[in-house]
Amino acid sequence: MRSMDHARETCEAFLPGLLDKLDDIPLSELEAPGSPALDHFRACGGPGLVIPTRYHGGGADPLQALAVVRAVGAHSPSLAVATTMHHFSVATLFTLADSVQRSGMEWALLEGIAEQGLLVASGFAEGRPGQGILAPTVRAKAVDGGYLVNGSKKPCSLSASMDLLTASVALPTKDGDGGGEGTELAVMLLPRASEGISVHPFWKSWALAGAESDEVRLTDVLVDEQLLMRTAAAEPGRLDELQTTGFLWFELLISACYSGAAGALVERALVREHSTSDRAGLVTRLETANLLLEGVARMLRDGESDDEALGKALVARFAAQDALGEAVRRAVEMLGGTAFISSSEVAYLAAVSHGLGFHPPSRASFAAPYLEHVAGSPLRLA
Repeated sequence: MRSMDHARETCEAFLPGLLDKLDDIPLSELEAPGSPALDHFRACGGPGLVIPTRYHGGGADPLQALAVVRAVGAHSPSLAVATTMHHFSVATLFTLADSVQRSGMEWALLEGIAEQGLLVASGFAEGRPGQGILAPTVRAKAVDGGYLVNGSKKPCSLSASMDLLTASVALPTKDGDGGGEGTELAVMLLPRASEGISVHPFWKSWALAGAESDEVRLTDVLVDEQLLMRTAAAEPGRLDELQTTGFLWFELLISACYSGAAGALVERALVREHSTSDRAGLVTRLETANLLLEGVARMLRDGESDDEALGKALVARFAAQDALGEAVRRAVEMLGGTAFISSSEVAYLAAVSHGLGFHPPSRASFAAPYLEHVAGSPLRLA
């Protein structure tokens, strides 16, 4: 299929040899705990994919990154999801490095990630019912030499393979004690070897088990002031520029993961003998999702990273989610019962493709803020 072929060609251009390495491994092994996929990703230059060339990275723009992640998602959904967390964390770093808020060390971190093939896990809030997506799950207490941080992130992809952990943290201000009022938001970057970081079992599903999405706990971890990057103050519920850019990258690439998994099913179905209208309808649903995501990628590439852009991106994400769901349903039906029972891959890809609906924000939590936004108010995410 033309669009999937283009995605694979783009992936080969930026991460040469990766897809061939993945093709040599059964899907069941790629998707299991201890998968070798992340090692291949490192070896093929994956950690530097979206890092600008001025920081010695691959320099993939959002549109190119979208294609690469789609291709990876078609071959190993777990690898795509896990490394999306890396890419969007890195995107926040180079956004910070290019901003007036920079501390001066972000460029060195980015070069180190690209040159040494380091993997960055994301400890930003996600996956906790009733927990706001902007509310940090980590708290800090000021001490001599920096801050002591405590908290946990579950699930946290790349928990076993990460070299660095980036996370939002609530810092106490002069008139506060680290809870409720009197806090400010910052982004911290921690080496995996930091004393007090531990990993604990959490993920129990067989779906996406290769993404290493377990719990990461921080227990009295000492964080040097230089590893904390304060973000600009924003109104309650609103993202600042740094958060907005990171969130745009996240919504784009996490959607691409599931577009790739759906695309793998659609390609399988297209080789079956079905009517022209059935096959055209199937491709149309998949391409609808892809065109929506490409629109978001172009918007981000062109520098649109404000409140309004995020609203557009989330509309595209939910519309793409619906189109992918319909494409998967049609593809499984067209593949038929024999394909479903003769290989676990059809059932696996179908199950995994529903994962997009579990990533923040939920459709329900977005509804009211979106209606207020289209009526003229700033976008505030719960």
